[in-house]
Amino acid sequence: QVQLVESGGDLVQPGGSLRLSCVASGFTLDYYAIGWFRQAPGKEREGVSCISTREDIIYYADSVKGRFTISRDNVKNTVYLQMNSLKPDDTAVYYCAALEVHDVCVFAPLGLDYWGQGTQVTVSS
Repeated sequence: QVQLVESGGDLVQPGGSLRLSCVASGFTLDYYAIGWFRQAPGKEREGVSCISTREDIIYYADSVKGRFTISRDNVKNTVYLQMNSLKPDDTAVYYCAALEVHDVCVFAPLGLDYWGQGTQVTVSS
């Protein structure tokens, strides 16, 4: 079965940290560009970060730049999103998605091959 599964979401206080994981099964992430997206209640889904297959293209939304770090471990078929200095505005369901393409960073939530089911991140005191 081909799927992406996110994990690592939790309730955390402002200033705290979380690491999200996105594990692929049924296909090899080596050939896929990966994006992390989030959707808060009443808002559209937005791009958070993305990483190309060779990790030579990485992009962050301005709102998370300097606080979030994306990485990938193709041996483990996993992509991570390290989130530090979390703010209440980071509260959302976080999704990972994959597109089979090289030399591209996927930052728009359109036309992607696979999506995970999402993991809830809540930042609150």
